[in-house]
Amino acid sequence: MARGKVVFNGDRCKGCGLCTTVCPAKILAMSDKINKLGYHPAEALDPDKCTGCATCARMCPDCVIEVYRE
Repeated sequence: MARGKVVFNGDRCKGCGLCTTVCPAKILAMSDKINKLGYHPAEALDPDKCTGCATCARMCPDCVIEVYRE
């Protein structure tokens, strides 16, 4: 199975949650922490299960997600 690494620029995330709805591995969720903009950013709960599909990055309206395939 393909493996990937998802990286968030949490300080730019506006907390829309779109990425969490499209992740096929269901590893993304909204954080309990608050970023510099005052929003709860998205985070990877179990990054080892990331397949590197980059669906989350394509869905993000603010381009705050980068996905790398390993």
